[in-house]
Formats: sequence, structure tokens, C-alpha cells
Amino acid sequence: MTPYILILYYSRSGSTFAMAQQIARGVAQVANIEARLRTVPNVSPNTEASEAAIPTEGAVYCSENDLKYCTGLILGSPTRFGNMAAPMKYFLDSTSGLWINGDLINKPAGVFTSTSSLHGGQESTLLSMMLPLLHQGMVIAGLPYSAAALHTTNSGGTPYGASHLARGDQASKLTSDEITLCQTLGQRIAQLALKLQA
Repeated sequence: MTPYILILYYSRSGSTFAMAQQIARGVAQVANIEARLRTVPNVSPNTEASEAAIPTEGAVYCSENDLKYCTGLILGSPTRFGNMAAPMKYFLDSTSGLWINGDLINKPAGVFTSTSSLHGGQESTLLSMMLPLLHQGMVIAGLPYSAAALHTTNSGGTPYGASHLARGDQASKLTSDEITLCQTLGQRIAQLALKLQA
């Protein structure tokens, strides 16, 4: 099986999905590894509600095996009060079997987010997504300042991971710096995954 980077995201308005696509393009720039896009279903306060087995758009839902057999992981969520969105947290809370078996130990991981305001919690959201990955024994990697776009961005982009300033509830186009940083993150995690696998 070809090694792959799992790009696991939750997106409500489309911005986080757009970032996931750019991250996948970054992974594609690295030979001998591929990108696998997956999402998570919504959660509902109504216990009778359920999602269709296959989403109507975007990537298919992530399975435990998608996560178990990945060579590296890049996790993305919009910001909700400075934290990851509930659907992503709910999914991660269900991965204790992988934790017990140590399936993700020593695999590289990175994170990305989208916020509707410049100071809406990008960095705290990225840090919140790192916590369960650290518990899983993953090797966390951010964006080094050798990524020139970190010095020029007027919107998203942090050393903790890629980010996007959506400016409201509607999906907005990624800036050129945000696209560059998303692709840089994908490329970096893919390169680290191959090195750690070797």
C-alpha cells in the first residue's frame, strides 16, 4: 500500500475544506506518498438525528483504519471559541482504541484552522488540536520561519500551523500567502513521514 498523509478536517462554510485541498497539493509535491482527504460527520443535540453514511459533498467520513494506517496526519477544524469544533473533538474522543494499541506513536502530525476574525483564536485552536495528538504519541510539526510567507502574511499563517482568516460566516478565498503556507505544511509533513518511516 502506498504510504499516505491523512488530511482529516471538519468544515462548515467551506474554508477549512479549501485549506485541506491546498494541503493535499503540498503533499502531492513529494514523491512516493499520497494525500487522503477525509472528514467527520456533524454532531447533533438531537439524539435521534443521524448523518447519511456518505456526505453529499467533500470527502468521505474518516474510518478508524484511515487513521490507524496513515503515515502522517494533518488535522483541520474551524475555530469555535478558541477551540476545535465539536464534531472533530467528538471524533478524536472515539480513538481510544488506537491510543491503547499505540497505532499513531512516532507518526508526524500538523494542524490547520480557519477563523472568522483576525484575533478569533487561531493559535489556541491549533494548540487545542495538538493535545490529543500528543497523547497519541505523535510527533508534532509546525511551520518554520524559513517559510517566507510567515513574514509577509496579512491574514492567516502561524508557526503552529496553517490558518485562514475567513472574515465572516461565508467561505472566502484563501490569500496567496495562506495557499503557500497550506502547501508548505502538506509538503513538510509528507517529507517528515517518509523520513520517520525509514
